[in-house]
Amino acid sequence: MAKRSNGSYTARDIEVLEGLEPVRRRPAMYIGGTDARGYHHLLWEIVDNSVDEAINGHAKRISVVLDDDGKGATVSDDGRGIPVDVHPRHKRPAVELILTTLHAGGKFEKKSYQVSGGLHGVGASVVNALSESMEVRVHRDGSEHVQTFSRGTASGKLKKVGATRKRGTTIAFRPDPKIFGSEGRFDLELVRERLEARSYLHAGLQIRLEDKQSGQTFTFEHPNGLADYLPVLVNAREKPMIHPEAFVLRRDSDDVHVEAALAWTESLDFYSRSYVNGIRTQSGGTHENGMSSAIVRAVRGFMEAKDIAVKGLTLSAEDIREGAVVLLSVYVKEPQFQGQTKERLNNPEVAPAVESALRPALEQWLLENPSAGEAIVARSIQAARARAARKEATHEVMRKGAANHRLNLPGKLADCASTDPEECELFIVEGDSAGGSAKQGRDRRTQAILPLRGKVLNAEQASISKVMSNKELQDLVSALGCGVGKSYDPTKLRYSRIFLLMDADSDGQHIATLLLTFFYRHLPGLIRGGHVYLSQPPLYRIDAAQDTHWALDDRERDELVASLPGNVKPRITRFKGLGEMDAADLKATTLDPSRRRALRVVIDGEIETDRILNQLMGKDPQARYRFIMDHAPRADQQDLDV
Repeated sequence: MAKRSNGSYTARDIEVLEGLEPVRRRPAMYIGGTDARGYHHLLWEIVDNSVDEAINGHAKRISVVLDDDGKGATVSDDGRGIPVDVHPRHKRPAVELILTTLHAGGKFEKKSYQVSGGLHGVGASVVNALSESMEVRVHRDGSEHVQTFSRGTASGKLKKVGATRKRGTTIAFRPDPKIFGSEGRFDLELVRERLEARSYLHAGLQIRLEDKQSGQTFTFEHPNGLADYLPVLVNAREKPMIHPEAFVLRRDSDDVHVEAALAWTESLDFYSRSYVNGIRTQSGGTHENGMSSAIVRAVRGFMEAKDIAVKGLTLSAEDIREGAVVLLSVYVKEPQFQGQTKERLNNPEVAPAVESALRPALEQWLLENPSAGEAIVARSIQAARARAARKEATHEVMRKGAANHRLNLPGKLADCASTDPEECELFIVEGDSAGGSAKQGRDRRTQAILPLRGKVLNAEQASISKVMSNKELQDLVSALGCGVGKSYDPTKLRYSRIFLLMDADSDGQHIATLLLTFFYRHLPGLIRGGHVYLSQPPLYRIDAAQDTHWALDDRERDELVASLPGNVKPRITRFKGLGEMDAADLKATTLDPSRRRALRVVIDGEIETDRILNQLMGKDPQARYRFIMDHAPRADQQDLDV
């Protein structure tokens, strides 16, 4: 319980935040955070406004220019231009009102916009509030108007600067380093990927990207929309389609407009990417629920029509969807998003609307393309058999684990006393010697230690039965307690934080990579749930006079030594492995929550993660050779462990 405050609590303590001050006080409420993701969210908000003009038929071209230092951006469109006339009630130009007032915009009544990604009238004003500078130029009704802003307030009045034959809006802004830090900047590759996706979503829209720092220019225009986008996603995942042509749908209705493209591949997972009114919904929602149901019912309908019976097996929904790559884009007049970042759609009426549009069309396509339909059914049967084999292998592992738990694990797993998963941590340690130091230095109440002997199996190359029969991985699965593969149950996870504690050398990095490969392929829920961390043990100990310093690598060592007084001669010790660190040092640097350094493992772009993992850990040696040759010129010889 928090310590009781001694201060009084009266009306004088009540604050009323005016204008855009709430945004600057609590930016995470509006953009999700002040990290790189939040930094880019500002750009997406401005681009989305231009896209809304295109969705409603008022714009055909959008331009995005990144500043030469990568810290600012300019977005232009050839739409109608933000209104510049004075608002009859608020007595201020509409453009100023929109950019300095929360919940001010033209998207509430659906008179100016039939559908839009912006709903709450906060996007552009939030960007203004979180930018150290912003300039808006409006070309409208034959005139050009300019106004400047700083940190949410107008720094000058709206000015009419001349005549023009152009139309549209241009917004230039630079995110505030007081909010995002001095290192914040736009990632060209991320911006390029996001803008190209936008061009696929809106057939006929041209988006131009210019990066002043590198001098590169890109133009994106895809007249076939999602039909052009699907092959890009399939090729990026490096798993070929099992039928020659993809299914493509475009269906209009009064309430919901549905566009979809899908194909089944040789991949072992189901991948979907969905959008609502042009906004990426990374957490899915009701539109994805309708799509998933439609796929399963359409395939089952095809099987029934063709009288295909499967003896001794039950095809689950997961079996039918396995290997499918799906693009779904819907347009909804009154979308209900979860939060300002709009990552999930909540409208209950959208699920049946998507299903009723997609299911009969997909079933008809399967009947008209029977060879594709039969290949998809055969793929589903194969998935069901693999699932049954996984279940049997998992059952065998769990059975043996339960029978031998007391005989095998106590000598290997030094468990913690607490049974509350929220406070429990598991450290997977390289080698018995390091395991011994970790066991002595840990907090026995909340920290468990599991030593590994040697390098674990490469889960990217081995079969599921071989993976599940590997002794080291068996012990790991038993210690976690949450099951594996399709039987993964996060409620049974015994530790909320799992640390990979390896030596700070290439062998240690290789072992960590092998474990991450296993987690990603067979326990992805651990990573997606934020449970997996990479411990950062120091490579150097630096004793200077009465002080002891720790350095992760050569760079940190050199910086520390350079910062010492000139009369101090440091004694530098390089650890060959964790086994050389005594228990007290290991606790101080790696185990103690108040002093340790660790990196949380996240999946930042599933397509790229899947491709890189398959390339570096898969069976094809040529893929690794190409990767090495492509990246060799950028390698630092001092970083090579040879």
